Amino acid sequence: MAGKQLQECPIRVEAVLGNADDPRWESLLENAKIDLLVLDQWEAQKSRLRRATQGGLEIALSLDRGVQLRDGDVLVRDEADDTLVVARIELKDVMAIDLGGLRDAAPETLMETCLELGHAIGNQHWPAVVKGTIVYVPLTVDKAVMGSVMRTHAFEGIEYEFRPGAEVIPYLAPHEARRLFGAAAREGEGHTHAPQV
Repeated sequence: MAGKQLQECPIRVEAVLGNADDPRWESLLENAKIDLLVLDQWEAQKSRLRRATQGGLEIALSLDRGVQLRDGDVLVRDEADDTLVVARIELKDVMAIDLGGLRDAAPETLMETCLELGHAIGNQHWPAVVKGTIVYVPLTVDKAVMGSVMRTHAFEGIEYEFRPGAEVIPYLAPHEARRLFGAAAREGEGHTHAPQV
């Protein structure tokens, strides 16, 4: 990384070296200069990407298909310069809808409630990912708007809350993370049916 002012070609990153949460990297991170590669949740889903770090280094990601960057991933280590390039992923919150309260419901009630929930989510054009009894919906509009949609339908046996994206992403397959976080990062993906003036 020495001479980064004269950098003509980007630094090619083909694999993640480790993660800041790993105890093996703790001592290295404490003493090293950290240069962050800040990515939004849409960019973090890509395996091919060219971006500059906060320190001005050009990084060209060329990761294997299906590899997904996580917050804290160490991408470059320059021992001579004692510098590490670390990914900083800025994930939005996610609405987590818990269907667990419907477990003891009659089959007809269960089907009706799930169909109505699907209609409500689909009517807003919100993507969703189902994991067990939890439906994850990306924050594509303000939390107050999403909460209002849920309260308007008054679903019995269903609870919802907003969770940090960083808590949710470890449970998702790469294609699910793309659906959930990619859609939320693209402006105009979600919308509500506000009255026309």
